Amino acid sequence: MPRGKKKLKAGKSLPQSPSPKIKPEDWRAHDPQITEDLWLIPQRDKSGEHIGDYHGNFVPQIANRLVLRFTEAGDVVLDGFAGSGTTLIECRRLGRHALGFELSPDICRLAEGRSGKEPNSFGVHTEVQCADSSSNKAAASCHRFLKRLDSEYFDLLILHPPYSDIISFSHDKHDLSRLGDPDEFADGFMSVYSNLLPFLKDGGFIGVVIGDKYDEGEVIPLGSILLQRILAKGGVRLKGFIVKDIQHNRAKRNLDHLWRYRALKGDFFIFKHEYVLVFQKRKSAFFGNK
Repeated sequence: MPRGKKKLKAGKSLPQSPSPKIKPEDWRAHDPQITEDLWLIPQRDKSGEHIGDYHGNFVPQIANRLVLRFTEAGDVVLDGFAGSGTTLIECRRLGRHALGFELSPDICRLAEGRSGKEPNSFGVHTEVQCADSSSNKAAASCHRFLKRLDSEYFDLLILHPPYSDIISFSHDKHDLSRLGDPDEFADGFMSVYSNLLPFLKDGGFIGVVIGDKYDEGEVIPLGSILLQRILAKGGVRLKGFIVKDIQHNRAKRNLDHLWRYRALKGDFFIFKHEYVLVFQKRKSAFFGNK
């Protein structure tokens, strides 16, 4: 079956999306910032179902850029931390199928509701599963979703985990937001990563969105820790180390003066950035003994 023409369960071909994968020959038609490693996003997209009231959701423009850059119409996207459904909403807009996992039942229902309300002009299939994305249940869901689309693999994997214990999202023992120790957090993340990576096609891309944190006045470089863990595991190559500038951070909104006072008093610097780490899965022939 040709790429970009995966079939729905009903057997109907996917309509052509007006948002195809970015091609080098069309470079003049695209925002040049997409090719740079500093993403200045002045304000979070709040259109449609991107309401922005969920504490911890990630900027829709990031999902949009990853999906548009690394997939084609009709491709299949996997989101290991679906949150309020940001990735699924963008996939419905861009004509990509998408499966997302969310651990919290309440947040899972929120993601289902919002992504389901977003117009689906291209008839793609989007689904949110309430499951621990490191579990056998999640792996089985990946198999079923791909079989339903008559596809062998996902084309893009997006991972936007909690930033350790900065925000607590649930009391579930598998929730990464319960893990304040950097090594335990990295272990938990890598369990998710290792469980989902086999479902990504060779040559497919991975976008990891992560920020750092402070702990008793000390910077804990979560981004660097995950970067090293992923590279140490092998099987991928680093394609991008992107810094995203945070504007109008919900946690710091209207408190600029207070945060400046705290930073000067406590001898620390205010985080105004996050990382978007982009990896490409190597072809099986290059895995070697890793």
